[in-house]
Amino acid sequence: MTLDAIGGHPAADRVRVSDLDVVNAADEQLVAPRIFGVLNVTPDSFSDGGRYLDVDAAVAHGLRLVADGAVIVDVGGESTRPGAERVSAAEERDRVLPVIRLLRAEGVRVSIDTLRASTAEASVEAGASVINDVSGGLADPDMASVAARAGALGVDFVAMHWRGHSTEMDRLATYADVVLDVRRELGTRVDDLIAHGVPAERIILDPGLGFAKTAEHNWQLLGRLAELQSLGFRMLVGASRKRFLGAVVGADVPVEDRDLPTAVISALSAQAGAWGVRVHDVRSTRVALDVAAAWRSGSVRRDGPQVDGADLSESEIGATRIGSDEDRESLGSLNDVSRGEPR
Repeated sequence: MTLDAIGGHPAADRVRVSDLDVVNAADEQLVAPRIFGVLNVTPDSFSDGGRYLDVDAAVAHGLRLVADGAVIVDVGGESTRPGAERVSAAEERDRVLPVIRLLRAEGVRVSIDTLRASTAEASVEAGASVINDVSGGLADPDMASVAARAGALGVDFVAMHWRGHSTEMDRLATYADVVLDVRRELGTRVDDLIAHGVPAERIILDPGLGFAKTAEHNWQLLGRLAELQSLGFRMLVGASRKRFLGAVVGADVPVEDRDLPTAVISALSAQAGAWGVRVHDVRSTRVALDVAAAWRSGSVRRDGPQVDGADLSESEIGATRIGSDEDRESLGSLNDVSRGEPR
């Protein structure tokens, strides 16, 4: 089925208002930045590999992230750290789908962190309201089509700046001017995604800190974030626990010691206008963002976790859950997208 035919799909005809639209409509009432809490369901992620491979442990951690102030839990089943080995599509889906379904059953908003169109598609059907692709759609030729059809249902697509897989990224870190080059390459990704039918309002950009970047490149991108924001799209910043922070706290300290500089970067990114931040330790970033919000507003909110001056209550989060069989069936239109594996 073509993208143009989505409105005539039998399942689409039964949709009153997509649950995904409700989820992301609620998000539009918030003031940036949103916190994406990282949940790696992997044995080899650089920060917490193996800790949450068990489904129950993963779900419990996802709920802790929300309790600490995350608005979205970003679930990933394949490590993208430098040098990481790929896993099969089937194994990736087996890791993430049970976790996504159980978190959605608890009313938690979920993002799927994947390079694969088939995993993204299955995750949206399971209830994910954001597709977070570190390749920006470059790793899988079918991703743009999935993002377009999901976008028509209200699903956001995060396109990160990317130059190659983790096994080769370090040798690709050559730029004339890293900020101008990243801005241009992100603009090209946006043009391609829109040409494939992804709604412009569903696109979120990520500068790709640590991916084919030196430490100096990362700091330059952060310091000139406004130049990337001039593209006119929401910006997600993911600096959490990354290697370049070792220059601040020391290269040989535990990765958890990078949470403090991560929180500072989150607050400065908020000041620069970032729409969201992706972090492992939500609590420290939440405190940093609340301090930054109090600094700007001249007052402190004392009625619960804030999203830079606006909060999403537990009842509001619960209201966004995909509950009925009919609701879940409304996502069935994604089944008509060809399922291609990455090359």
